Amino acid sequence: MTIIMGVDPGSRITGYGIIRADGRNIEYLDSGCIRVGEKPMAQRLQTIFHSLATLIGEYRPEEFAIEQVFMARNPDSALKLGQARGAAIVSAANSGLEVNEYSARQVKQAVVGKGGADKSQVQHMVQVLLALSRKPQADAADALAIALCHAHMSQSVTRLAGSGGKVRSGRVRRH
Repeated sequence: MTIIMGVDPGSRITGYGIIRADGRNIEYLDSGCIRVGEKPMAQRLQTIFHSLATLIGEYRPEEFAIEQVFMARNPDSALKLGQARGAAIVSAANSGLEVNEYSARQVKQAVVGKGGADKSQVQHMVQVLLALSRKPQADAADALAIALCHAHMSQSVTRLAGSGGKVRSGRVRRH
């Protein structure tokens, strides 16, 4: 069984989701949001870093997945998102975790079945796939979807490796 942490980074709200995966069996462990509000950027990044480090220490995930950066319309927003991603990635790397990155389209495709799915569709499918009693908050649902995508991709890579396929390794993997 593998514990996977998924992170949906944001400069104001960073979602996290933690699951346990064993082949096709997936169990929900925890999810939530790190809310940093209107603090100065350095304090926001510090809060993201330390909050994720605390969660990593508590749940001891073996794998870490995060959404790749996308080009936002507003360059300032893209820069802030990149900084939040950086704080999350360093938190994982400091804990010795390999960082796996997935595009939003890959995550939606893996969870909903179509890369252009909207947030409510992602929330609904996360609720169904993890047998949750209610829909998780949007940022937490996105983070759980990232963890689910990674579980699916890891399972596919394991099957490929078992059939003689080649598997790439490295500290940061983009999928």
